[in-house]
Amino acid sequence: MSIWSSLRNKRESAPPPAHGVASETAELALLAGVRRGRRADFDTLYRLYHPRLWRFLTHLMRQSAAIEEALNDTMLVVWQRADSFDGRSKLSTWIFGIAYRKGLKALGRLDLPVDEDDMPEAADPGPGPEQQFTLVQLRGRLRAAMAELSPEHRAVVELCYFHDMAYGEIAEVVGCPQETVKTRMFYARRRLRLLLDDLAGHHGELS
Repeated sequence: MSIWSSLRNKRESAPPPAHGVASETAELALLAGVRRGRRADFDTLYRLYHPRLWRFLTHLMRQSAAIEEALNDTMLVVWQRADSFDGRSKLSTWIFGIAYRKGLKALGRLDLPVDEDDMPEAADPGPGPEQQFTLVQLRGRLRAAMAELSPEHRAVVELCYFHDMAYGEIAEVVGCPQETVKTRMFYARRRLRLLLDDLAGHHGELS
């Protein structure tokens, strides 16, 4: 199974997130409450986006010590500048765009070593022992390969395969033309293939 088939299967077969997925209309209603200063609506919006932003920033930044700070900075902007959302994009696109800029800004301030033991693991739905072992190996290789990409390239892969965003939405999030997103995805996929092949070969030599 190729890494891209695995990612597609993961996206298509993944169960609904535990935190629930509100409709765009429901999220906009919450944002309207935030604009009126309703703390309860902001708290609900925060809970909805925290798991999604945490995953995105984890893959973007690879710095567990700064992820929560960037996430909270993102949601602080949502609280303080809710009126700046003009409705020309999805609310999720607007929020992820803020998170992307906050994540890059945090990376610019930090120069910390990456500790893979601090990276949170996604819960598995419970495959059999052999399948579980294969998934653990694949996830480990993917995590190591993703760490070799630039933040800009990690972002397009993460948004496409784990947040189901189309290239047009990704372009809005990262603030570049759609053709640039396609180019970044092309080079990210090619780089990941090479890295994963190298990691698989290295693993075979050790086994």
